[in-house]
Amino acid sequence: MLSDTVHLVSEPVSRAADWQQGVSYETFLPTATDNVDLWHGIYERFAVPADLAARAAAVPGTWHLLVLSADWCGDASNTVPVLARLAGTAPNLDLRVLDRDEHLGLMDAHLTGASRSIPAVILLDSAFVERGWWGPRPADLQRWVLTEGKTFEDHDERYREVRKWYARDHGRTTIEEVVALLETVTGDTSVV
Repeated sequence: MLSDTVHLVSEPVSRAADWQQGVSYETFLPTATDNVDLWHGIYERFAVPADLAARAAAVPGTWHLLVLSADWCGDASNTVPVLARLAGTAPNLDLRVLDRDEHLGLMDAHLTGASRSIPAVILLDSAFVERGWWGPRPADLQRWVLTEGKTFEDHDERYREVRKWYARDHGRTTIEEVVALLETVTGDTSVV
């Protein structure tokens, strides 16, 4: 079953030009000036769970993850490193990063409600045609942010709770939801 943070595309659009402008995670990483410890630490310590690596590798075809992001974003610094590791593990995946504020047209095509929330992970097929997208955070956390999380008047306190969620989850839910999106667009929903 797909989460409410997963979006299927009804009218596929070529994103080849956007893909060409993206940079690898390894190229992006040295440019980060905010949340540097998170960007590096999560990437260095994260290992894709074997079951999810196998599911991703079993998806037929070649797939591209085009990520709208920014180094200041706490959700991005907790999810993009694990997705970069997934792309580095699965032979049928690769990943590139685009700065959200430099690609507002693309961002506005992937809004969460009326918000330019990031990350937005755009799933492209082998011809760089968009098939779906995920974001800005795992579904359970998104529900918390939109309900109980709104009761926190102190932004820093709310972010501490979000960070605790990510630390307990160890990237698993992010990977599960993106792999489920891959399986859905290819028609392999036997394990979703």
